[in-house]
Order: sequence, then structure tokens, then C-alpha cells
Amino acid sequence: MRSIWKGAITFGLVNVPVKVYSATEDHDISLHQVHEKDGGRIRYQRRCEIDGKIIDYQDIARAYDDGERTVILTKDDLASLPEEKSREIEVVEFVPSEQIDPIMLDKSYYLEPDSKSPKAYALLRKTLETTDRTAIVHFALRQKTRLGALRVRGDVLVLQSLLWDDEVREAAFPSLDEPTRVSSQELEMAMSLVDQFATDFAPEKFTDDYQEQLRTLIEAKLAQGDSVDTDETFGREPGADEGGEVLDLMEALRRSVDKSRSGSGSGSGTATKAPAKKAPAKKAPAEKAPAKKPTAKKATKAS
Repeated sequence: MRSIWKGAITFGLVNVPVKVYSATEDHDISLHQVHEKDGGRIRYQRRCEIDGKIIDYQDIARAYDDGERTVILTKDDLASLPEEKSREIEVVEFVPSEQIDPIMLDKSYYLEPDSKSPKAYALLRKTLETTDRTAIVHFALRQKTRLGALRVRGDVLVLQSLLWDDEVREAAFPSLDEPTRVSSQELEMAMSLVDQFATDFAPEKFTDDYQEQLRTLIEAKLAQGDSVDTDETFGREPGADEGGEVLDLMEALRRSVDKSRSGSGSGSGTATKAPAKKAPAKKAPAEKAPAKKPTAKKATKAS
């Protein structure tokens, strides 16, 4: 990995030099736009609307327009801002980790110690682990002032940029204000369904199905051309994507629980128990028959 930024975590008089790395990466297949008719590549040009010339990226500046005047801001202008020049990740407070709403989490970065002695780095990491606190930090990166959460992941410090409070929309939906009654039977059935799916989270067992299917489609079209049969490629019946029947909530929950049980192997156990319940009813007459035999034996003794 290549670091994207260098700076230092500061809290009090403690200074922890670090290198910053992107913690995530994108594996999506790269697609470009073409003219469907002839496959010609669609390209975008940065053309000046005044002189009609195509402008190189390095000659492009930014501007603010208030409707009457335009202020041009060059790269040097933006780089001169005091906040942009700052290389500090300033700790402003330490908060209980559970108080950070996941909806505020944005981009994640790994922080590597950038000094001959990583003791200060190790001390901060150990302190966060021991106190179960997350450091709220303030920093500037790529021409933006950012709020961040500094926490521990394994042996490394992770910096996660946070959305500002006013960037999180309020969930104001009138439908949520309408009274809704959930019966105890529906709740019990839903909880049973949760139990069927309950497990520990293992992210490595999940894959991006869309990207895998997209890669399969590309390979099929490379081999067969535009005549490829997509239904045959993905092994599905024609019309399989059409919507199914509409079920009421209780019936949907019941079927979901039954399907989950059968998928986990418990369904076969349920199937074997059903005949066992009926068996006593069939054997009942046979159990009464032997009761007549002792009577016959007593009659013989009497004679």
C-alpha cells in the first residue's frame, strides 16, 4: 500500500507521527460508455464555453459564482488556507465507543506509526483498548475539514471520517407516525425466524454476486458474441424473474420459518415426528386385543 497523507495525532502535549492509508478498495469491474449502434467510445471533453478550446486538466481552476460576480480560486489559493496546511489529527475528546452512530461513519483509513520509536503509537492504542473509548478528532484532508473517529482494529489504529451532524438527514416519514399493532403471535414467529438465522458475523463468506454474474456475462459474450442466451448462461427458466404470489405477513413468516428449518436439516426431523404422532391411533385396536386372552385362560382354569 502507498500512503496518501502524512501527519501527526496530537492530544495534550503528546505527538504521534503517522502515515495514512486508504483502508478499503474497490473491486468492481470497470466499464466505459460506448455508442450501442457501433461500439464507438463515448468521451467527455473539458471545453471552455468562451473560446471553445479543449482545456487540459492542469489548467482548470475552481470558481464561486454569486449570480453577479465570479471569483476564481487557483490550486495555490486553496493550498494557502491555514486548515489545508495543517498536518495535525487533533484529538478533541474521548467518548464511549457505543455513542457513535454507525450512520455517521464515512471513509476508513489505516494509520501506521511514522517515527523511529512507535511507543507513543502503542500507548495511544493500548489506552483506547483499555478505556473502551473512541477518540473524536479534527483534521483536514483533500481540501475538506473533517471530523473523525479514531479507534483500534487489531494492532492498528483506524481513522474513520465522520459525516457532520447536518449531513445526516432526518427520517421524517408520515407513515411511521401511523399506529401499527403487532400481535404476540406475529412477534413470536418473527423471533423464531431470527433464531433460525442467528450466527456470528463472518464477512469472508459473503461475495459480490452482481460482480460475479457480470464477469460471467462478459466471458460468455466474449466466447459467443451478442447471440448469447442469458437465461441459459445463468441456468434459469425463462420468466423466472416474474413476481410471485402476495402473502399476508403471518403466512410469509410461517413459510420463512419452515423453509429455514428445512434448509438447516431440522425439517427432516420434523417430518419424521409427524408419522409418530399418528402411530398410536393405529395401534390402539391392537393393544385392546390381548386383553381378551387372560379372560380365556381363566375360563380354562375354572373348568
